[in-house]
Amino acid sequence: MATEVLMPKLGLTMTEGTIGQWRKREGDPVQKGDVLFSVETDKLTNDIQADEDGYLLKILVDDGDTVPCRTVVAYIGQRGEYFPQETTDVSTEKKQNGSRVLINVSPAAAVLVIGGGPGGYVAAIRAAQLGARVTLVEENEVGGTCLNVGCVPTKCLLYSAELLANIRERGPLVGVEAERVKVDFARVIEHKNEVTRQLTGGVARLLRENKVEVLRGRASFVSPKTVCVRGAGDLIEKTADRIIIATGSVNAVPPVANVEKTPGCIDSTGALTLEKIPESMVVIGGGVIGLEMSCAYARFGTKVTVVEMASRALPMMDGELTREAVKYLKQMGISFYFDTAAHMVTECDKGVRVLTKNEKNEELAFEAEKVLIAAGRRPNTEQLLLESAGIRNNHGWIYVNDHMETSVPGVYAIGDCVFGKAQLAHAASAMGEVAAENAMGHTSVYDETSNPTCVYLDPEFAGVGMTEEQAQKRNIDYKVGRFPMMANGKALILNGGQGMVKVVADKKYGEILGIHILGPRATELIAEGALAIRMEATLDELISTIHAHPTVSEVLREAALAAEKRAIHIRN
Repeated sequence: MATEVLMPKLGLTMTEGTIGQWRKREGDPVQKGDVLFSVETDKLTNDIQADEDGYLLKILVDDGDTVPCRTVVAYIGQRGEYFPQETTDVSTEKKQNGSRVLINVSPAAAVLVIGGGPGGYVAAIRAAQLGARVTLVEENEVGGTCLNVGCVPTKCLLYSAELLANIRERGPLVGVEAERVKVDFARVIEHKNEVTRQLTGGVARLLRENKVEVLRGRASFVSPKTVCVRGAGDLIEKTADRIIIATGSVNAVPPVANVEKTPGCIDSTGALTLEKIPESMVVIGGGVIGLEMSCAYARFGTKVTVVEMASRALPMMDGELTREAVKYLKQMGISFYFDTAAHMVTECDKGVRVLTKNEKNEELAFEAEKVLIAAGRRPNTEQLLLESAGIRNNHGWIYVNDHMETSVPGVYAIGDCVFGKAQLAHAASAMGEVAAENAMGHTSVYDETSNPTCVYLDPEFAGVGMTEEQAQKRNIDYKVGRFPMMANGKALILNGGQGMVKVVADKKYGEILGIHILGPRATELIAEGALAIRMEATLDELISTIHAHPTVSEVLREAALAAEKRAIHIRN
């Protein structure tokens, strides 16, 4: 395939460039180093050279047209070599009489999106914005796991539980006492359902407004560009120029005997639809889902026991802060058994009996009314028949490149079903935008460097960039700044000062490599850390940015100061 020639990004602040003049015509031979065209920006004019020998096969953007950086402006290759014949765009811009006029450079492409979750519906809307004729196939409800039975419903339960804890525990400490505080669990569940309905209804409206056709049914590949959609008694075959797979993941079933046939065993979806608060619960799995559910139900009064086969919880998070988070969860009454693997469940008078073995090969048994299986997720791709399209995968996890394109040109995959990428809703959305833009002729790249991970515990836990363990593994010469929430006025007010912020930075230049926050509003504050990493900010730049007082955000600046041994509000 021919090589793309891109509008270059010539500086940190450059977002678009104007073709000053093409120095070569279509069909001209090109040698590496030849000037192809000049680029004009508000600040400079640069000559852009060819990176390889060949022929200038196609010019996509004319003299005087303005396009965003990284847009494909031409193709270089050998005579007869393939290059995309239709590239729907970004809307190039021509200057006429001092004004800019939007120009569509190609006809609309047909884009088919399989899956309507936070990756799929975002991809569908973005493709529609770029001029595509979009069809979205969704088997259940738009919004996917996140909006219907995952992120958002879980946060509803956690908010109810946090409010209850604040009234009962924090209220008397700050002079607010309430008598006979009780939980109406049916209303907790109904509130969750109301929020879900509002959000999924909003997504459905956005799809309609962007003229996205929604097909209800299950899609399977017939060929690389054709799928069969099985709906309620209907069978529809759809062919598209580009296909984006966004089928997500489903709860994995661990190798625990009897787990699927024991009534008291539930998954995260079941935990969101219980009719009453269980007296006791064993949670198999110490990851994000397991700990968030543990936190919610412990606050509601359930006796919770977490069984985790690994030696620690939350392996993707900073180890030091994870240990601190587990300490706070233990203070809620949650019991933890690490290096302990469940191998069988049976029914008992209490509900379910869980048989386990610890690292010493000792048998441990736990009994509870409910057992929550939270031992990870698997790709929801079995029904797609990936082999019919020749899509390379690893036990259902789909391989993609940085453009989110699979092994089959023109077929993309995003979100939880992708191999080796973050299984997070916001990551899926970012991948969706990248896939849609590339499907429509752009050259967009997915970069996970600034992708934050959030765990909605009490206190909240969030991190972005490298953990200290990762910096050590890569033999990076780094330094760390720590600042306790106890020394921050707003955190002291909100939760008594529980938690800490930690900044990991390169020792030589002070470049921020990672920020990790355990404390109130951590999941909101982490956006500043993500931006700092995205902009390759240094400790000095974080320090020189004035943070409002009194806010929890001040802890970020204080941790940066601590890394430089110049903290103001703690002893260095």
